[in-house]
Amino acid sequence: MTKKVGLIGAGAIGTVLAEAIEHKLIACEELIVFDANKDKAEKLKTSVTFPVKIASNIDELITTNPRVIVEAAGQGAVQEYYTKLTATNAELIFMSTGALLDLQLTPKVHFPAGAIGGLDALSAAANAGINEITLTTRKNPKALGKTDTQETTLYKGTAEEAAKLFPREMNVAATLALTVKPTKVQVRVISDPKITRNTHEIIVKWQYGEMQLKFANQPHPDNPHTSALAAWAAIQLLQKLLSI
Repeated sequence: MTKKVGLIGAGAIGTVLAEAIEHKLIACEELIVFDANKDKAEKLKTSVTFPVKIASNIDELITTNPRVIVEAAGQGAVQEYYTKLTATNAELIFMSTGALLDLQLTPKVHFPAGAIGGLDALSAAANAGINEITLTTRKNPKALGKTDTQETTLYKGTAEEAAKLFPREMNVAATLALTVKPTKVQVRVISDPKITRNTHEIIVKWQYGEMQLKFANQPHPDNPHTSALAAWAAIQLLQKLLSI
């Protein structure tokens, strides 16, 4: 089977994926790229030497029959293209997990761990019964589009609402919500000028114990709204799906 990959979005995450293919970390024979900003797609193509085809729209990308399609273009792209994408035979990786919360997921829909880990343990605990799960996210104001000069709590509430209010910054909350569904994840988003890393602390109380998970990730240098780990989590998932 041809190892052809479709990519929606040629921003920071899409570029890291392309670089991973260039360095043969991903066994991809051809990359088909669609970005609403064609200049971004052209820039990505010229940055690598392996075969890259630029699609002028989502339909053109789909007609190339990729084995896996990766969305890295934001929640709006998921909402706009989800029906067309799920009608294909491709395995689908969605980075913008916030847009998946209100959609009917199918077995071909996948989402990486993103900026966190331990989803296997959290999913196992959810099967047994989680009593309480909280996520506290701290980011530098710049990564949240803010100019706070002191620590400020920007939001306190559910993961679903956090993902809507911070569509670029809080996909991690949506990923947690999808992993432990139907348990509700309580979220705090804190703007903290003292920190330079995106920090996510997860505390879980479940039927047979407690878990504490903490991640402190460097923001992606080209996009402070996301962690570099998110792109590498997508690479790992893409590797797995192409090996099947």
